[in-house]
Amino acid sequence: MMKNRVFIFEFASGGGFNKVNIPISLFCEGYGMLRSIIMDFKSLNFEIRTMLDYRIFHLAQFLPVDEVSITLNMDNFLKKFKTYVRECKYVFIIAPESSNILYKLTEIAKKANRILLSTNLKGISLGMSKLNTYYFFKENKATTPKTYLIPKRKKLLDNEFILQIFNRLKKPVVIKPEDGVGAESIYYFESQSQLKRFFLNFQHKVEYGRKYIIQEFIEGKDLSLSLIGRPYPRDSQLKEPFLLSINSQNIDIKNSNFKSEYYGGTTPTENYMDVKNNLNAILEKINFSDVTGYFGIDFIRSSDAKLYFIEINPRLTTSYIGLRNVINHNPAKLIFNSKLNCINDYEIKYLNHSTFLRIEMDYNEKIQNEEISEVLTQKFMRKIPEFVTPPISLNKSNHFTCFIATKSKNLSESKKRIHEIKNILKRFGFENIK
Repeated sequence: MMKNRVFIFEFASGGGFNKVNIPISLFCEGYGMLRSIIMDFKSLNFEIRTMLDYRIFHLAQFLPVDEVSITLNMDNFLKKFKTYVRECKYVFIIAPESSNILYKLTEIAKKANRILLSTNLKGISLGMSKLNTYYFFKENKATTPKTYLIPKRKKLLDNEFILQIFNRLKKPVVIKPEDGVGAESIYYFESQSQLKRFFLNFQHKVEYGRKYIIQEFIEGKDLSLSLIGRPYPRDSQLKEPFLLSINSQNIDIKNSNFKSEYYGGTTPTENYMDVKNNLNAILEKINFSDVTGYFGIDFIRSSDAKLYFIEINPRLTTSYIGLRNVINHNPAKLIFNSKLNCINDYEIKYLNHSTFLRIEMDYNEKIQNEEISEVLTQKFMRKIPEFVTPPISLNKSNHFTCFIATKSKNLSESKKRIHEIKNILKRFGFENIK
């Protein structure tokens, strides 16, 4: 029976990159989101099926699923994906918006007449284009940084146009892919000399087939919203999306090597109620009627408490890993009920604090990585229940990464627990922990 069968697929950990090498950080965060949403749906008594990349298949033991399929290097992952879609009543997809990946996978589920529990196609269409998102915020009178599409000259970014915009704005700017995901390939500039150095030494980082934007940089605190879009009956008044949490984000884009990194965040953010009160008045006026399912919004709170909306993430975001430790409801239940239009009566309360982050480290003992994966991982998970993704490495490297999410009374207690976790990792033989 397909009655309560759900196929949950996360692109990076599920084998979407099975034929190419990818940064271990993608496996780490992807698996963390996959495991979190699977655990929450399992507690609702769903029968769950999923896929897992062969390079991290040893982590299947920590997924409470009814069926998990290994995606091998020679497999056609899309063929396997379509098979699982056909066999399940419900589908939940986590994938990057870039290159239309998320849209195409979601379209497959919709054409198969499956019930989609992740973000709908209209929501994906809006969020997958940063330029469309910019115009959407402007149209709805939400404050958003000035954004321009960069023209190309001989397949390279138009340097003259970039300098022209920089001089016009008279403030720092960022350049990033028009369809980028999270902190991917964000380049920060505060001077003409930095721009010219980038043109000279780093233009090769720009992917030929992608569009790029230049955007006014807003100084302030990086924050995000975790939201659930509500279905809009034709006879109802406009309703804002259901707010799950307001999260702080730890993003580094101001460095000399033009490398952007997302490390995690905290939830709920400090001064939560102040931010929420400002947000409510804005969200009430924005027409989110085209977006259903879970989605995120990145925004910045400036030093004068002004809110600048940056982009929409039409999918499960990393913040989910933290918020599920904090709120008084199972967020998967809220996501499911939203599809039944039964979400209005829930009141969100914050019972805990969570800091969620990726940790990088090196292993200094003479032990095979297979032994770390198979023998020590069980010990890690028992000793450190905050592990969402236990330490993993690729290609027999001694460099490992993991993802943790605390569940503490407050930010101070979370910081204390993270310090304890790092000391435990040192005792297991890890060093250069950061």
